[in-house]
Amino acid sequence: MTILNRAYSQHTISNFLETDQSAILGELTKAHTFDLNALQRDAWIYQIKDLQQQLINIDLGHIFFEFSIPRMGKRVDVILFINGVVFVLEYKVGSTSHDKQATDQVIDYSLDLKNFHEGSHDLHIIPILISTRAPDSSNSIDPYVDKIVKPLLSNGSDLEQIINQVLDKIPSTQQDQLTVQEWLSSGYKPTPTIVEAAQALYGGHTVENISRSDSGSKNLSQTSECILEIIDHSKKNHRKSICFITGVPGSGKTLAGLNIATRRFDNTSKEHAVFLSGNGPLVNVLREALARDEVERAKENGESVSKQSAKQKASTFIQNIHHFRDEGLRSPEPPSEHVVIFDEAQRAWNQKQTMKKIKDSQWSEPEFLIRYMDRKTDWCTIICLIGGGQEINTGESGLIEWFNALEKNFAHWDIYHSGQLTDKTYNWGSDLESKLASTNATEKSMLHLDVSIRSFRTEKLSDFVNAVIDGDSETAKQIIPALNAYPIAITRNLDSAKLFLINKARGTERTGLVASSGAKRLRPEGIYVPVSQRDFNEVSWFLNSKEDVRSSYYLEEVATEFGIQGLELDWTGLCWDADLRMKDGAWTHYNFKGTRWQKVNDPNIQAYLANAYRVLLTRARQGIIIFVPKGDDQDFTRLREFYEETFTFFKDCGIECID
Repeated sequence: MTILNRAYSQHTISNFLETDQSAILGELTKAHTFDLNALQRDAWIYQIKDLQQQLINIDLGHIFFEFSIPRMGKRVDVILFINGVVFVLEYKVGSTSHDKQATDQVIDYSLDLKNFHEGSHDLHIIPILISTRAPDSSNSIDPYVDKIVKPLLSNGSDLEQIINQVLDKIPSTQQDQLTVQEWLSSGYKPTPTIVEAAQALYGGHTVENISRSDSGSKNLSQTSECILEIIDHSKKNHRKSICFITGVPGSGKTLAGLNIATRRFDNTSKEHAVFLSGNGPLVNVLREALARDEVERAKENGESVSKQSAKQKASTFIQNIHHFRDEGLRSPEPPSEHVVIFDEAQRAWNQKQTMKKIKDSQWSEPEFLIRYMDRKTDWCTIICLIGGGQEINTGESGLIEWFNALEKNFAHWDIYHSGQLTDKTYNWGSDLESKLASTNATEKSMLHLDVSIRSFRTEKLSDFVNAVIDGDSETAKQIIPALNAYPIAITRNLDSAKLFLINKARGTERTGLVASSGAKRLRPEGIYVPVSQRDFNEVSWFLNSKEDVRSSYYLEEVATEFGIQGLELDWTGLCWDADLRMKDGAWTHYNFKGTRWQKVNDPNIQAYLANAYRVLLTRARQGIIIFVPKGDDQDFTRLREFYEETFTFFKDCGIECID
């Protein structure tokens, strides 16, 4: 999408200087769709007056008030486009200091433009925080490698001086690279985090507004439309249908599911849809994020919404799949929903695991869930989101249980799939080809998402990770050059890993340490891996600010594959233990029990462990550093040989080594 008309008010600077202040205020007021409070009105009046004074000698360029940043659901106070340079101005009227939170805010706006607006990719972007009652500040023009300048601090009275200082510093080759119309009309292709996406969709945005549409990748909006057509066909023809959406890690499967859920979400409707996940941390984080966002948006609009009511509403939209299942066990009635979306459906339990949780259960979890929806007398649609290589827990059955149930008892259901289910990444060694033939399933290619959009800096990350998990250093090394915009490093020093994360992150870009749940001998390195998921507060870790010691930013608490699957950070530090170690050129698998490592020979458990590291390797949006301990020959549980060949393997993959 383009960013034309995304500002409340836009003028050439010369025209702005000649326009009456009340007329500018009128434009802003008219464009503002919410009740205008006195605080906002007074802030606009101050900004208009200040800028007409400060820009009096700068008659070239354009000015934009309240410029939309869709991914963040926010608006920049003012953007100046002068000689091909983008100035991002954030006013804090009445503030006496340039606090860290406000500085991060203006950096975030600048990063958003740099990363997701095509016209800004190669331009210098200048974040300026204006705290109107702060003392004068001394600024230096210090660009990062991507041409975002480190934040400049102003009180408004020195703005003209700062602008001229920047324009004098920017190389002459930068001048006039783009006209303002070229800049405005270039595409905006955001890649939100799953939390940001859920908030935006829940708040009424469409998937087209918040997702990339790169050529060569499957368009999320087209995938969503394909599913909606299936739903409408099922409703119109009184059919029961099931769709299998596949995709590489980070390709947007969950985003597609959330989009369908929001498009069909209506508590008062008989066609109410719900998003279901067996991933407890994901459910908890998304519910809390939606509730916090609704309360905050209400506050900004001069309304009042209680946190409890917001959380209750979010809980009807996103539910734990086990609670949904238990409701079907308690009552013989059909569910109220006609459309259900199952996230990570390949992780549903087989019958053996279901019997451990539900006494005398006759069915696997997939069969019971289909039976529950089959109680609907008119129509229904099940949407299964399938991730390749994401099974990480005992009893997770892959896809075979879904097709066993469909083949045996539900021949009257329509089956739609992406055409990728027979790939080894998804079939987990099962003969799904014959199952697809026997059930007369319909193939729709748009039900597959083959490019990762989590890592917006590269589309080759999933290929690299697959090569690593396969133990193929040659292939990994060939892919590394394609990851030049996605830093990957390795170190033997945990402090160096933490410093890497701290130095790379800007604004509120989120950092955190992750480790396998089986990484039991990282403790001597000062890394405590939670014994169980109950020992990890995922809501605080993922959502709380830099000032909260429980947050991921503090680099103290570690998230395992169970706490982070389905979620993401900007920069991760992966702490690699001896549970998955390279020996004689191949990965070997171990479980630490009691006082020693025990070799794992069960192929299923080996697959779970490999997938755990696959999950951990694909959680970072912008870059990753891998910490491999040196080991200690005085400790037989941490011998140097347990780690040395693993470290060498990563170096052979072409990963940069940091001391």
